[in-house]
Amino acid sequence: MPRKRPSITLSISEHEKTQLEALALEFGQTWGDKPNVSKLVKAIAQGQLRLAKNHDWGRDRVDILHRGMTLLKDAGYTEEALCIANVLLERSEINVPLRATVQAFIERPGKPWRQTIDRYLKQLRPFRLSYQDAAARLFHFTVRHAKVEHHENREYLDCWCDETSGNSDIEALQHNWCLRFDHIPDEAVISPAEGSWQPELAYVDVEFHLLNRLAIAYQSKSKVDRLDENNPETGIRRVVRRIHNTFWFFREVRRYGADCVVIGPDEVRDRFAQDAIAMASHYLDEAP
Repeated sequence: MPRKRPSITLSISEHEKTQLEALALEFGQTWGDKPNVSKLVKAIAQGQLRLAKNHDWGRDRVDILHRGMTLLKDAGYTEEALCIANVLLERSEINVPLRATVQAFIERPGKPWRQTIDRYLKQLRPFRLSYQDAAARLFHFTVRHAKVEHHENREYLDCWCDETSGNSDIEALQHNWCLRFDHIPDEAVISPAEGSWQPELAYVDVEFHLLNRLAIAYQSKSKVDRLDENNPETGIRRVVRRIHNTFWFFREVRRYGADCVVIGPDEVRDRFAQDAIAMASHYLDEAP
């Protein structure tokens, strides 16, 4: 006589039974072509199917994950970004446009050379790359230190290179280049280079003074400001900042106007003053 298998009885409504049968059909738990609730329960018990929380994520949570995916992707953490992308695709809450964006990223995580650059950065390994500037001039660089940075909503590779020809920055910073990722040709070949990795970019410490209301309102940048002291007697706030590129430094302090005075070193001060004089001349010269 065959041994009777243990059984359970489900106290459910007809509507709930219909829902379970629909799930059984969806996950292929059938007897012949009919849904089988017992097979569905068994598959869950055996771990063949896993239960998940209800799909009730709010818009804020989805947006945060999407921003996190984008930041990781932009910072070169492609694998980590792909993990978040796959989590998002599992959710029913994301809308059609976002789903299409995430799916496109999964299908094409980035240009092949980007993944190669990210790998060399993690390995601290020098490499060579080709680059085309805004004037369509082609450069070849040997990179010995680099990091991915964002300047004014664009992604750049800030790097220390052997080559200095064509760099118009001050002499101390001419090994530093700021390369836009979207100017690296699609067909660029990234190859390893001989030699050692530099510990950091070239830098100079620049002193500038903040006056009037800006002396109070200025928010110190802890990562780059080496000194930040306010003198209540003079009303002058003295800041010393480590910079790697005068172009981006000037772009920032220029918006402070007359409430910011670049003090030194002399080469940086003179260059900033010449630029300010040239700009003022457009308003002081008589109209033609």
